[in-house]
Amino acid sequence: MKTLSDHVSALVPQLQAWRRDLHQFAESGWLEFRTATRVAETLHRLGYQLKLGREVINAEARMGLPDAEVLNAQETRALAQGALPQWLPHFSGGFCGIVATLETGRPGPVMGFRVDMDALDLNESQAADHLPVREAFASCNAGMMHACGHDGHTAIGLGLATVLKAMEDRLSGTIKIIFQPAEEGVRGAKSMVEAGVVDDVDLFTAIHLGTGVPAGEIVCGSDSFLATTKLDVEFIGTAAHAGARPEAGRNALLAAAQATLALHGLTQHSGGVARVNVGVLQAGSGRNVVADHALMKVETRGANNAINDEVYQQALRVITGAAAMYGVESQVKLMGAARSCTPTQPWVEFIYQQAQQLGEFSSVLDRKEESAGSEDATYMLERVKQRGGQASYVIFGCELAAGHHNAKFDFDEQVMATAVKTLATLALNQAQFSVQR
Repeated sequence: MKTLSDHVSALVPQLQAWRRDLHQFAESGWLEFRTATRVAETLHRLGYQLKLGREVINAEARMGLPDAEVLNAQETRALAQGALPQWLPHFSGGFCGIVATLETGRPGPVMGFRVDMDALDLNESQAADHLPVREAFASCNAGMMHACGHDGHTAIGLGLATVLKAMEDRLSGTIKIIFQPAEEGVRGAKSMVEAGVVDDVDLFTAIHLGTGVPAGEIVCGSDSFLATTKLDVEFIGTAAHAGARPEAGRNALLAAAQATLALHGLTQHSGGVARVNVGVLQAGSGRNVVADHALMKVETRGANNAINDEVYQQALRVITGAAAMYGVESQVKLMGAARSCTPTQPWVEFIYQQAQQLGEFSSVLDRKEESAGSEDATYMLERVKQRGGQASYVIFGCELAAGHHNAKFDFDEQVMATAVKTLATLALNQAQFSVQR
């Protein structure tokens, strides 16, 4: 009988093939049409029960959705690049989510594993020393690049599905593998949570590779994510001739500039880390015209949900006040959000124990607590915890060619096999967790 190691070793070439195919045809958030159809086909062939698109995504809870013209154009592009037409209708309109379920028929908990599928809005480096260029799998889509490892995450999810199906007779309970769209900009998880995809999950694990964790190391429970809110702000004023009648204008540019300066003064909080950043400011139409329109792209962050919520409310007051100062209107649109969340200690300890016994890691850490970016899988962790389940966020360290969100990002593909083996071990041994508790 084949061991887990046998199954994973045999899968290594396929993991690389999946990852490189996804990397070459990178797709940004809510536009993962080709990716989702390919994932669905693989899971269907493996024999998983599938829920797709609107079944697993609450339309009203989506954030930062591209407009209809972009969605339609990218769906057409995906078809031309090999999206499978039999699956595409499920994902049309930006509903690119998948939940694959394996019912073992034996009593046991519901285990949930979450991986994300989207690329970043970034042009990939074309330098000759960039491995995806050298080996001909760099992104062919302008402004879209897997620069955070989500291509690897998706491949890990497919690898996990393959191994668990092959070892189904050794499993108990139910396995759910969640393939999430639009993690970048923290836009997608909340809509899947609102659709109820983790409401029945007892043991939940989300994953990431890299994030500054050294190769050979695993973090079994990350507390490193800041709560965040992403918003687009429009200031709408009145245009006028800047020389002849400036008093007839209402200057949206000045309102946005005033708001920008004031927002960056909101970063002090005695309760912990707080952040505000205005990353984009666009305004005006000509040098001799009082600007009647301005757009700001803003984010707030906090060490915990309470801090972020307070900073966000302060930011809204600043925006309203700046608009009032210059007699313009302001409109705020929520584009993304994520929460802070602490993993449940019993599940972290179990992951730690299993990782140590695997012998795959040079270092096994139970926690990573320093503040970093944000991650919307925290919505899933929180929902599982609220309903009495166990949840954690696991980071697999690996060597990176460049930092995350860098045009030359790439990772050592060996980490994918290690991740599949670790996650499969949790599923195969979950009965031990119930006994220990």
